[in-house]
Amino acid sequence: MSKRDAFLSAACKENVKDFLHYIQLHKDKAEPFDVEEVVHEMPRKQREALWGKLVSLLQDVLQELPSDRGEEGMEVESNADPKHVLAVVDGVTLVAIVSLKVLQDGDTYKCLLEIAHRLHDVLASLSDSESPLHLHIHTLCEAWWKKGLQEREKFGRTAFLISLQKSFILKKPGVEIQRVWGLHDVLLSIDYTSNDNKQIIDLLLQCFHRHIYITNEDGKRFLVFLFSWNINFIWVIHGTIKNQLEFYSKTMTSNITEIYFRAWKKASGDFLDTIESSCIQDFMQNAILLRRASPVHAKVRQIVSYFHSRKGCNQVDKMLYNLYKPILWKALNAPNFEVRANATLLFTEAFPVHDPDQNNQNIDEAIQKQLDTAMGLLNDPHPAVRSNATLGVCKILAKCWELLPPTIITDFLKKLVMELAADTSSPDVRCSVFKCLSIVLDNALCHPLLEKLLPTLKYSLHDNSEKVRTAFLDMLIKVKAVRAAKFWDICSMDHLLARLAIDSHPVSKRIVDLLFKSFLPVNESEREWCCRCITLIQMNPMAARKFYRFAHKHTAPTNIIKLILAIRRILNSCIQSDCDVSELNDSNKENSVQADHALLGKDKTVASSLLEVVVILWRSVEKALKHNKEAQKYTFAKFGNVMSKYFSTFEDERSTVALIQLASFMPPSAVPTFSCGVLSRLRKMDSGVLATQYGQLLDCMCSWGQATNILELITDWLTEALPKQGNKTNTSRKVRIQETVEAKPDLALTYLEYLFSHTSPREEVLALSPGPLKQLHTVLGNWKTVLYTHLSTASEDPKSPSVDVALKAFLYYSRLGAHLQHNSSEGREYLLSVENVAVWVAERVLPFLTKTDGDDEDSDKSQPLATQITESFLTVCRDILLVGLGDETFKGQILHLCSLILLSEAGYLCIPAILTILKEVADSYAPENKQAQEHPEDETAVILGVVANIFQKIIELLACRLRKEPEEGKLLCQSSVPGLTDFLQVAQTLQMAPLGGVFSTVFAVIIVEKQRMLQKITHPEEVIIPESVEDMPPLSSVLLSVILKSPSVTRAFLTEVGSSLDSEAISTLPELAAVLHVLAIIRHTGQSKAGLKSAAISVQQQLHKLAVTGVDSRDIQRVVYESSVKTLNEMLDS
Repeated sequence: MSKRDAFLSAACKENVKDFLHYIQLHKDKAEPFDVEEVVHEMPRKQREALWGKLVSLLQDVLQELPSDRGEEGMEVESNADPKHVLAVVDGVTLVAIVSLKVLQDGDTYKCLLEIAHRLHDVLASLSDSESPLHLHIHTLCEAWWKKGLQEREKFGRTAFLISLQKSFILKKPGVEIQRVWGLHDVLLSIDYTSNDNKQIIDLLLQCFHRHIYITNEDGKRFLVFLFSWNINFIWVIHGTIKNQLEFYSKTMTSNITEIYFRAWKKASGDFLDTIESSCIQDFMQNAILLRRASPVHAKVRQIVSYFHSRKGCNQVDKMLYNLYKPILWKALNAPNFEVRANATLLFTEAFPVHDPDQNNQNIDEAIQKQLDTAMGLLNDPHPAVRSNATLGVCKILAKCWELLPPTIITDFLKKLVMELAADTSSPDVRCSVFKCLSIVLDNALCHPLLEKLLPTLKYSLHDNSEKVRTAFLDMLIKVKAVRAAKFWDICSMDHLLARLAIDSHPVSKRIVDLLFKSFLPVNESEREWCCRCITLIQMNPMAARKFYRFAHKHTAPTNIIKLILAIRRILNSCIQSDCDVSELNDSNKENSVQADHALLGKDKTVASSLLEVVVILWRSVEKALKHNKEAQKYTFAKFGNVMSKYFSTFEDERSTVALIQLASFMPPSAVPTFSCGVLSRLRKMDSGVLATQYGQLLDCMCSWGQATNILELITDWLTEALPKQGNKTNTSRKVRIQETVEAKPDLALTYLEYLFSHTSPREEVLALSPGPLKQLHTVLGNWKTVLYTHLSTASEDPKSPSVDVALKAFLYYSRLGAHLQHNSSEGREYLLSVENVAVWVAERVLPFLTKTDGDDEDSDKSQPLATQITESFLTVCRDILLVGLGDETFKGQILHLCSLILLSEAGYLCIPAILTILKEVADSYAPENKQAQEHPEDETAVILGVVANIFQKIIELLACRLRKEPEEGKLLCQSSVPGLTDFLQVAQTLQMAPLGGVFSTVFAVIIVEKQRMLQKITHPEEVIIPESVEDMPPLSSVLLSVILKSPSVTRAFLTEVGSSLDSEAISTLPELAAVLHVLAIIRHTGQSKAGLKSAAISVQQQLHKLAVTGVDSRDIQRVVYESSVKTLNEMLDS
């Protein structure tokens, strides 16, 4: 039996095992059996017989499918193995696919069509696990469509739908997108208006959301084709893209633009008209009308700019002319400046907007009109339009220089350089001129004319706007780069150096960029570098220092080190008479000492400046030197040989400062004479010395790794200055042979403050072993006794340290504790020490926080000191909380102290300091604060509840002081404004229940205070609606001024107003009138209109109830009611 006959006989239910065996042989590449070859060799009648038998086989096996593949809910027993059934179906599918390949014209394929129908129906019941069979049936449907057989539309639609869906699911959908593109003609057989195709339409629109479709080349072809599917579908696509435009990246927008352009280029007839009017012109319209702040404005501009970039083609020029004609010229004269500004950008970018079908004369006339329009835009009253016009005109000049008449070019440039560059009304316009002239400079044809015009701009270097000066210098750098002119002819060197000496970083670095090759020509000799350096110093010493501060950014560290060593040789010429010449000069390769001395001259100020330059240069390459030990060692040796001579020769203050800094860069062994005496100099200094005299010495000690010696000196002075208890002496101290110098605790604290307020020394000190730091911390803690002595005694002991020193030592005890806690890897020992200080303040200091009595001298002295101690300690605690060191226990302790302070008799004096504590505690629970995520909700609620209670007590105390001592109360309120502002700003960000009471407290006190004022009115004329916070009672005025500083705080306050009104907590006429007075003030500020209207509606509902129950017949009540109604109506109508 031949293969054909054997395969034909196997295609039945009875021989299904043989059928599957043949299918398996076909799949096994090692076997020679090929189903396609067998079917191809079959005669026509035998193929038709095969298809008929396969129909029967398929029908039989499909009936054996289990119930879950049949109708849902039916339970039909089946002994068939689902895998067996699917294998048979897969085999039939394979035969059907190869049959399509060998199908010839004239073949009857009725049975093959029936097979295709049955397999098509199987698709609906296949799960994801059966994807191979799904793929094969999908392939059959695709082949059926491409073969163009009967009912191809049905199979093509299915194949297209499956490919479309899979392209959204697959991780790498490139092949499937290619398949979608191959089936795109299927859409031509689909009815766009039919509801049956809604699923496909939705999927098609999703393609415009998918990055892979927009960036893949086949995907682009498909999306371009969609614009030609149905004319009504174009505006749907356009709407989808517009909705997504905000979320497209710049690259995605670029690809979308390309799709639009290709769709437009391929379109014709009605499709072309629709794309132009519904899409391209719509983008043009939006580019004109959208505000700059709109998130899609930049994307729309990018799309429109792409079409402008394709100018030069008659078809594009014609399209731009036709589409801009009805909208652009009108927009250039619109009353709204943003519309004019946007239109100006489009107009100048698309210039010239002309109809290529017109004759040359008409085109020339149109272009001349447009040039006149551009000149008119340079005179626009709004600076934004003038800025955009400047950009546009410069682009036109750069692009069309050789095409424009010389008179037009000259007029434009004179307008820019003579007028707009000096536009006093707008720095933006002046800045735009210089930025845009750089565009013109790219065209070499403009250089001769600009070389004559640009010198008139020299004073722009001194413009009062930094961005204008920056833009001017960028233009000079461009002039230098393109060699359009000599930059010093435009702006003289003296002016550039003068500005370099005093200007900001952005300006200075540009000046250095401009001048670098002039003063540090790397291709010249090192001697020439020194000559230029001295010249620069003589021209402007401050500019020289600034120049060399930026020099390392323009050349390699090697060149900087070479310059340092070259300057050293120049400096050696000043001391050559006092030492061996051969020691100072390396060899005869360099110029002689006498020549260098002649170069430097007798001007010692130049030598001082050179030393400063060396310090600046060394600092700039310090890291590079650390990485090159050989160069570092060489440099240390070279300077170490001469440092002692430098100190003896250059004795003026500037030189000494520079030499000390230079010494700090080197190890102490390199400068032994100087390093040995630094500690002695620090010990001999007097109290009150300036930071410039000791700061550098401290830096030197720290950089040499001798910070321990400084700490020992500070600790010794602070210990010796403490009052001795009895006649006991400290026998445990080591015996030291040193100079006898009296203890200077104030100087010790000055040194300590310098060490911890400067980054580098602080890092060196905190890196020490714990011993010296812990000892210093203990000694500082002992100064509490001195402070308490001053607090508790009226008479001053002349032998005892001053109260200022004791207070500083007390504060540094807590500050040092905070630093040590931050530096500690575990435990909270030092934080506990700060908490112990809080207990000490509560027990020892607060009893003295009483009101001063003129007859009590002790009280007059103790109360201000107690206040100062308390406020200073709270400031330290605020800083600890600010840097995130405070844990829950610390916050609880400090809040407890704040409560005790407010309960003391004169605790109200510390309200400003307490408010800062409340702000920092609340801020630590803010959503964006990382610490907030670490706190359990219960602890958070407790802490914030305490914060809210303390704030309420503060408001009560402020109200009390205003009643009892109005003048003192007003001063207290004013000093509390910064703290109130910060605290309420934090409180509005926390949507937590405990802090919700903060705005309730504020609202309640304002209403109560205003209500009392209304109740005191005796004459109807006194009923006046306030217009500003100054018209409110004192405390309300302060609170409202704080609230109105921030729109977000105002919104939170209005939310509280609305909730109070809705809860009917406010119902009487005086209360409602007070609320309306507050709302009237907010209305005058123009803030939170939505919240204001909502609150006004709530007031209206309450007033309506009063109107229904009747108004009190007394005149005052009637006037208040009528005034309230009038105010309310004005709010609701506005």
